[in-house]
Amino acid sequence: MPGSNRSWRTELIGTYPDLFHPPADNTGVAQIYPECAEGWCDLLDRLCVRIRAAVQADGGTFKFTQVKAKFATIRIYWDGRLSLDAAALVEEAIALAEARSACTCEECGELGRLYQSGNWLMTRCAAHAKGLPVDTRPEMENIHMRRLAAGQVQLLSCRRYDRQRDTFTDVDPPSLGIEED
Repeated sequence: MPGSNRSWRTELIGTYPDLFHPPADNTGVAQIYPECAEGWCDLLDRLCVRIRAAVQADGGTFKFTQVKAKFATIRIYWDGRLSLDAAALVEEAIALAEARSACTCEECGELGRLYQSGNWLMTRCAAHAKGLPVDTRPEMENIHMRRLAAGQVQLLSCRRYDRQRDTFTDVDPPSLGIEED
């Protein structure tokens, strides 16, 4: 979806009106637009394909309420009525998009890494980098942990994201030096 910022966003919304819910009389005007650069357009398209499949199989409802870049990754917020199974599929699709954004240049979509310029964090390739790369322990690269804080913090999952296959693989937390709660 190349072109100007507005055109890729408008094209994405036009392709997935069932997820963005633009007014029927003006599909170019949606209540929300993805607030990120064009480099993440492909991962948003992948996200929408996965969400649409989950919603259509379920027969429920879904609506993006916010899509934005924050702390160098994509953040997705939504509302809707889905079964627990369909909601889990949507949350997994969102987790994959967030993981992909953490290693994809927001500007061009190529392989990227975390950079910091002042207080600003960004995921960029070497050509679009600003500031300095943020050091990460090699064993922690592309690790995504989910924790639940309900009285006591509990580790729910520890997974490594594989960008080439666009999948997660479970990782044993102690193998990374992470103590389970």
